[in-house]
Amino acid sequence: MSGTRRRIPVLAARQHRSGTVLTGIFVLGLAAAWAANHAVAASDWDAHATSRLTVVWLALFFVFMAQTFMYHFERPRRLTPRLSRQLDELHVSILVPVYNEDPGYLKLGLESFLRQTRLPDSVHIVDDGSTSSDYADVRGWWEQAAPVAGVATTWQRVPNGGKRHAQAHAVQVSSDADIYITCDSDSCFAPNAVAETLAPFARPRVQSVAGIVIATNNRANLLARVTDLWFTTTQLVDRSGQSAVGAVMVNSGPLAAYRAGVVRDNLGSYLNETFMGRPVMFSDDSLLTLYAQQRGLTVQQPSAVVFTAMPEKWSHFSRMYLRWMRGSTIRSVWRMRYLSLARPAFWLHLLRWFQMFLVQMVTVWLLLVEPIAYRNLPPASMLWVPFLIGWAQGLRYLGIIRSDERIRSRALTWLLMPLAIILAWTALRWLRWYGIITCARTGWGTRQNGAEVSLTGAATSKPAVSAMAPVAKMLDPYSERTLEIAPPRR
Repeated sequence: MSGTRRRIPVLAARQHRSGTVLTGIFVLGLAAAWAANHAVAASDWDAHATSRLTVVWLALFFVFMAQTFMYHFERPRRLTPRLSRQLDELHVSILVPVYNEDPGYLKLGLESFLRQTRLPDSVHIVDDGSTSSDYADVRGWWEQAAPVAGVATTWQRVPNGGKRHAQAHAVQVSSDADIYITCDSDSCFAPNAVAETLAPFARPRVQSVAGIVIATNNRANLLARVTDLWFTTTQLVDRSGQSAVGAVMVNSGPLAAYRAGVVRDNLGSYLNETFMGRPVMFSDDSLLTLYAQQRGLTVQQPSAVVFTAMPEKWSHFSRMYLRWMRGSTIRSVWRMRYLSLARPAFWLHLLRWFQMFLVQMVTVWLLLVEPIAYRNLPPASMLWVPFLIGWAQGLRYLGIIRSDERIRSRALTWLLMPLAIILAWTALRWLRWYGIITCARTGWGTRQNGAEVSLTGAATSKPAVSAMAPVAKMLDPYSERTLEIAPPRR
């Protein structure tokens, strides 16, 4: 496999806090405020129309400014020699569930574990009954390389039960862990990711830590670029603001760390979550984060970076986003039910819903109510406001320095922010509401045969099956081989 896989250099990234970026955000924010004021002043709206919008404008401005101040207060925990010695005493286990992953991405991620400045103590891989590959080459290499590096490891192949059950198998063979790091099978850690992720655990109240997720394939096509821009900016704006008060609401799957008790003590409910009588097959990361919120602080470490494969096709992206929206709706119900009013996460959760409804109300009011009921068309210059705000927040994207990309390429991606905003206000807005309405559909909702993104650029496709001879794929738990069984004819 190594002979056919495209050679990838060691991937590294870091956050750079720049006064230039801060100044740019401030200037673009002021420009957005000026554009909104100029649009209202230059329009033919009367005093009654302006007064109808005053409260809404003030509320949106307050939310925007509060969010801006909050994410600028986030500070990564700094590693010192003394702190490193204390954290070295912790047993760190990485849990790696695998299902129909591209072998190239899987090996890239495993290689990154062995290049860490602070090696994990153990890595536990669980092949969740993959039907596209048994990963024999990757497994053979890994089981030789990990012990040489001093990393204890296990590799299990189990009948397909879903990501949570695969993680549970890994937890059961790592009872001595103090910290669990969860990741995806296409996660590639930056060389200092484990060390940086551990740093916040020096505070006893910290129960979970989220890393920053960026795209391995960010230059594959336009969708991958825009997705990387949107997702990275969201983490460094929304989640950084939450982290400033110790209330991160969702840890991303590619890199998150938890105190072992958060996972072990809640393993039963984690495996058996139901919503409206149906088992929930997604949103595992947000549920683990909720368990951590009930015990203490949940933070983000912006200096801990992980690379992951972003969708390269709209069908893949839309299924992923729809899963997220359904999961966030279910999780909102649980936060209302189980989070204490004393937790900042409870109020931030309410603020997010308030902001979403407020933005939706403004959109409907400007585009429908004002033109139809009052015959007032919104000024064209007001269209600049969301783009200016987007560019201001998107400057945070330029604060991530990558080893595999020049700054001019990232600046080009930053200029694509209007596309990200249009996407968010059209297709993603519709998917969000559709996800809220259909949140009771709790199945996984993604393709079950082969990887959708490949390191070589060609996704693994479903093996051709003759229409005259259909087969069912099942895992033999004894031989760890995938069996193809022809179902009986009717």
